Amino acid sequence: MAKHYDVIVVGAGNGGLVAAATTARAGLSTLLLERHNLPGGSASTFRRGRFEFEPSLHELCSVGNEENPSQIYTLFKDLGCEIDWQYEFKTFRAIMFGEDGFDVSMRAGVDAFCEDMERAVPGSAESVRAFFDLVRKNEEALAYVAAMKGNPNKLKMVLKHADFMRCASYSVEAIEEALGMPQRAREIMNTYWCYLGVPTDELNAMHYLSMVGSYVEDGAAMPKKRSHELSLALEKALLSAGGELWYNSEVVRFLYDEKGGCAGVVLSDGTELYAKEVISNVIPHNVYAMSPKECVPERELRLANSRELGITFVTVYLGLDCSKEELGVEDYTVFKMNCANPREQYDRRKEVGMYYVCNCLNVVIEDASPEGTCMLFFTIPMFGEDMPKDLKPEEYKKWKNEIARQYIEDYEKCMGLDIRSHIEEISVATPVTFAHYLGTPGGEIYGYQNSGWDSVIMRTQSQMKDFTVPHLTYCGGHSVRGDGYSSAYITGQDAALRVIKRLKGGIA
Repeated sequence: MAKHYDVIVVGAGNGGLVAAATTARAGLSTLLLERHNLPGGSASTFRRGRFEFEPSLHELCSVGNEENPSQIYTLFKDLGCEIDWQYEFKTFRAIMFGEDGFDVSMRAGVDAFCEDMERAVPGSAESVRAFFDLVRKNEEALAYVAAMKGNPNKLKMVLKHADFMRCASYSVEAIEEALGMPQRAREIMNTYWCYLGVPTDELNAMHYLSMVGSYVEDGAAMPKKRSHELSLALEKALLSAGGELWYNSEVVRFLYDEKGGCAGVVLSDGTELYAKEVISNVIPHNVYAMSPKECVPERELRLANSRELGITFVTVYLGLDCSKEELGVEDYTVFKMNCANPREQYDRRKEVGMYYVCNCLNVVIEDASPEGTCMLFFTIPMFGEDMPKDLKPEEYKKWKNEIARQYIEDYEKCMGLDIRSHIEEISVATPVTFAHYLGTPGGEIYGYQNSGWDSVIMRTQSQMKDFTVPHLTYCGGHSVRGDGYSSAYITGQDAALRVIKRLKGGIA
């Protein structure tokens, strides 16, 4: 006899975990399905020798602390999850070689960040402070929209939150130019663009303002016990509320009722499961492929086909047989670039190589690796289309190892370090790795590119028109907010709250 639930959540990634824990704590019978044997999706770890590596976690924004909690801190607290947050109060070090190069370190805190920028680019402090004034105004506008339950007074928005309306309509570069920010200051301010994978002349200003503002105002945060601390805390919240979590349970088909509403799923072993509501942490492309053609609305199919798949990465994980002090590493996050302008970097990436991020987790969590050792990981942004089209299986290992060699050597030269002689363990992940593990079409980490007509603002405004299958709701990196851990958690919560409202009264 088939099992029935109030809610089935497909995929125990970040968004799915939050969605399931939230619906279960609201008293709804909830089943979370995960095809792997561990929770978290990208929020996981893996071992090589005596090192435990993070597949993707750099740092979380929008966390805050107990005295000044931000959205993520509050979200975990409300779910009963106690996380031992660790903080880094230097936002980044950015380095570019060449005649017009620079090497700057930027501290967290608006005053400190503005001081550092003024030191790097004299005369820039006023425009940079104006940038953070816009961040504050955006936060006020978003708080008002939330208080009005998504139906704000239009006249009040125009009169009181006009700057928010402007930011929602323009690119990052357009806003920075309007503020009179010098070119070099813009290049430094836009360092984080690769976290979103969209050049700043195209990236929606409000989205970027929110992310940068959070990192600068709150500092970056990460869990003391790594990604598993987050995932296992959410798993515990789900199970303690009476929810179920089935591992090794791959969904291969979505079921629909006679009215075209999503009614459940089928597992790889043929098990049929039914629910009043289904929340998918699986990218829509894959959901449509697992659904009868006649049940996929034409508008949704057209939308999926018109969207550009987003950013993915090559990631090099290194376990070194010396401490960070012996190696000579002081910075947690270093961005190394060959072109400071995001558009030029994006367009010329095959010619000059994509810029990269190097992290040393031991700077923030000293015992992240065994005593007398440290770990580095290099993150090199890439798009699925950048994969060699004629790459043969037997050449794959050589190809990815060559990328690792190039970037390790470049970092050694850049920082004056000897890394290669200290390598004890090395692992290299590519878009192929992420596609295999995450199940996304090209190994995309954040789903669809968040740019132009498909920005966060446009997605939010058209969300109810874009996804119309009754009883089916999406969350995760491919959802409204795109980008990263924090956004995935928030979309999981939002999806769950809409489902709770539908099942317990009202329409959402």
